[in-house]
Amino acid sequence: MKTKIEIKTFGGSLLFSFETEENTIKKTLEKAVSGGANLWDANLRGAYLWGANLRGANLRGADLWGANLRDADLRGADLRGAKFNEPIFIADLYSLKLLPKTTVLRFWKYIQNGKTPYQNATYKVGKTYTFKKCDTDENSECGEGGNVATLGWCLRDSIRKEKIELLELEFKVSDIVAIPYYTDGKFRVKKFKVLRKISRKDGVKLLQKVTGIKS
Repeated sequence: MKTKIEIKTFGGSLLFSFETEENTIKKTLEKAVSGGANLWDANLRGAYLWGANLRGANLRGADLWGANLRDADLRGADLRGAKFNEPIFIADLYSLKLLPKTTVLRFWKYIQNGKTPYQNATYKVGKTYTFKKCDTDENSECGEGGNVATLGWCLRDSIRKEKIELLELEFKVSDIVAIPYYTDGKFRVKKFKVLRKISRKDGVKLLQKVTGIKS
C-alpha cells in the first residue's frame, strides 16, 4: 500500500511530500534531498534517519533534535542554525567541528545534590555561562572549561551515585574548545546555556527513546 509522507516546518508549512510503497520519513527525506528541495526549518524531530543519504541537503535551521543520524551522509549539507541533541555514538563527536560554526548543539552535565561532582559548581536553568579559562589541549581528557558530555556518558558515570539530576545544555559548534583524542563522550566548550533540568530516570527514558535500545 502506498503511503504519503509530508515534511513540514515546525510552524506547519509544507516543504515536500512523497508517496510510495512502504514509505518512511527516511525515504521521503532522501527523495527531497536528491531533488534539491528547500528544507529550511524542516521539522525532523525524532526522525529515524539511520544511514540516510543527505549529502548536499539544504537543512538550514532544521529541527533534528532526537533524530537518529547514525551513519547518515551529511557531507556538503547546509546545517547552519540546525538544532541537534547529542550524537548518540562517540565516533560522531570527532566530526562535530566539520559542521557550520553556527550549528546549535545540545549536550549534558549531571549534578549530585545540586552541584557538579567534580568541580562542585552550581548552574541555574535559563542562565548562560562563559568560561574564561579553557584547556584547548586535546591530549587532555579533562581540563578547565565547560565540560559537557553525551547523555550516555552522564548516565554511565552517575550509575552508582545518589540524588542525581541532569542538565541539558545548548551551545554552538564555534564554542567547542577541545574534543579529547581519547574521549569516552566528554569534551570542553567555552560557553553554554542551561536549558532544563530533568531526573536521572527521565534521562534514561530519553536515551531509550532516541536510540531505540531498551535496558
